[in-house]
Amino acid sequence: MLEKIVQGILDGERRMAARAISLIENEDPEKNKILSRLYPHTGRAFVVGITGSPGAGKSSLVDCLLNILRKQGLSVAVIAVDPTSPFSGGAILGDRIRMQEHALDKQIFIRSMGTRGSLGGLARATKDVLQVFDAFGKDVILIETVGVGQSEVDIIKYADTTIVTLTPAGGDGIQIMKAGIMEIADIFVVNKADMPGADRTCSEISIMLDLSGVKQWRPPIVRTSTLDGSGIEEMFDAIEKHRDFLEGSGRLQKNRGERIRRDVLDLIEDKIKNIVWAQVYRSDGFESIVERIISREIDPYTAANLLLNSVNLDGC
Repeated sequence: MLEKIVQGILDGERRMAARAISLIENEDPEKNKILSRLYPHTGRAFVVGITGSPGAGKSSLVDCLLNILRKQGLSVAVIAVDPTSPFSGGAILGDRIRMQEHALDKQIFIRSMGTRGSLGGLARATKDVLQVFDAFGKDVILIETVGVGQSEVDIIKYADTTIVTLTPAGGDGIQIMKAGIMEIADIFVVNKADMPGADRTCSEISIMLDLSGVKQWRPPIVRTSTLDGSGIEEMFDAIEKHRDFLEGSGRLQKNRGERIRRDVLDLIEDKIKNIVWAQVYRSDGFESIVERIISREIDPYTAANLLLNSVNLDGC
């Protein structure tokens, strides 16, 4: 079955791609084998991340951008991440409803994913699903994050180009300048630019960019309105210019190299976590050590060292 899934993905079979993504999301033991077989066929897709606060119109921007990308003859995948309820564990996955008009286009693959408790605006499986879509032959992969706050900026770990979406009603200049999310933008999009305050928002972003100093790439500020489609072409042009800059300066390969280094370290960390969890947390001696900490016979730092010294990492 594993070979059938891998070959199906390489042959462009949507059902096999969907099956692989489900296995990844459900942490199936076979997922690593599938990803290992697919990896030699990856590295061609260009990844665009679209992030911003809730209600900024990210889904509508993705919907409009899909139309332009398809006019260019490009095959596109969309990973739309929705928040998971901390109570029911479910997610609405409403972006499939918003992008329903593209459902019959065989060159567009839309996958909604719940965060399942993961922070940073993305689902835990996002990185692996990117590999599936890349091997599946998609030219461009769009990632729409959950509506994020000031520190949830995981999108830069995955995207070649990051678009930060703002609205005129998004807050004053101080709020813009202090937000960590502002530092990750390759392109700023002021959506709902037909609303009052759009000029002020653009000016505040420009001032922030002036204060940040001279860089090789100054993020452009694009005004858009998904009601009439204005500014969408300009947003696409900004993406193309940023891609040209990355490729021409060698930054694209450098950034992807850094991403691979980080991925390898993350995988090592996950393996060690799983081994420590299995050997320490589930061991008979763990609760007795916790009781000793509670009674102040031993401190947590000494206890942690004792427990780590007992871990056997030969299974890594």
